[in-house]
Amino acid sequence: MNDLGQDLELRLVRYFTVVAAHQHFGRAAADLHVAQPALSRQIQRLEKYLGTRLLDRVPQGTRLTPAGRRFLPRAQALLQAARQAEMAVREQAELERITIGYVEDLVITAAVRELRRRYPDAEITTRYLSCRDVGALSDKRVDALIARAPLPLAAGDVVTTPLYEEPRMLVVPRGHPLADRPSVTSEELADEEAAPCSFETADWTSYRILGADVPPIESYEDKLELVASGRAIAVLPVGDRRSSLRPDLVTVPIEGAPSSQVVLVSRKGDPNPMIRNLRLVAKAVLTAPAA
Repeated sequence: MNDLGQDLELRLVRYFTVVAAHQHFGRAAADLHVAQPALSRQIQRLEKYLGTRLLDRVPQGTRLTPAGRRFLPRAQALLQAARQAEMAVREQAELERITIGYVEDLVITAAVRELRRRYPDAEITTRYLSCRDVGALSDKRVDALIARAPLPLAAGDVVTTPLYEEPRMLVVPRGHPLADRPSVTSEELADEEAAPCSFETADWTSYRILGADVPPIESYEDKLELVASGRAIAVLPVGDRRSSLRPDLVTVPIEGAPSSQVVLVSRKGDPNPMIRNLRLVAKAVLTAPAA
């Protein structure tokens, strides 16, 4: 008679199949890394649950009883079904996981919030990237990247989805000759030397150095300090609000400058379905900030 209120334990079923395979308690115990007396007690628990003997002890070891022979293929099928169920859940968990990279001045909160609302069981994380982290997509630190085009990535290796475009603005220190202008033209800025950041566009880099004796600068804050000191001017997308945090800087609209394009990029051939889900959400909710 079985234990009322108790479910059949898969661990006991597995122990039984191992003993049946070895036809010997000692060898089965060694295979399972348990003590032989403990294994014997667990088999007795299983037999008590089922209400019948499954194994008989013989001089050579053990042999299956008629009930044991009938139970064995069903026990093996039960364990296989449990393994398949576990694998299916683990695979689904892998499919519902994504790390989204984004760069410095971009705000992707709306897309992440909507993605989490639509897929509440998915594991969705974000990773802030600087302009020096361009390899984060190719080395799989992130599954998708939201950044400004063009990116120094081989076109044949990635899938690029345009999201929105922004006009550009000039950033200069207060007191600069262009600071009080209602706008400037791209022609007025065309002759300056450039010091690009990896995530900036090839045709219109964000920082234009005014002096030849300025050392290479990587951090955004140091670049703004360079602008504020009068040694550089900055050409930025209007959605980049970071310069507005400094009262010593002024922004001026630029006429005739190519727009800055924000894109979503993923690895070509990546089977992760959350990338497609992100693409649909990002296209729906991410728009250019109001000027």
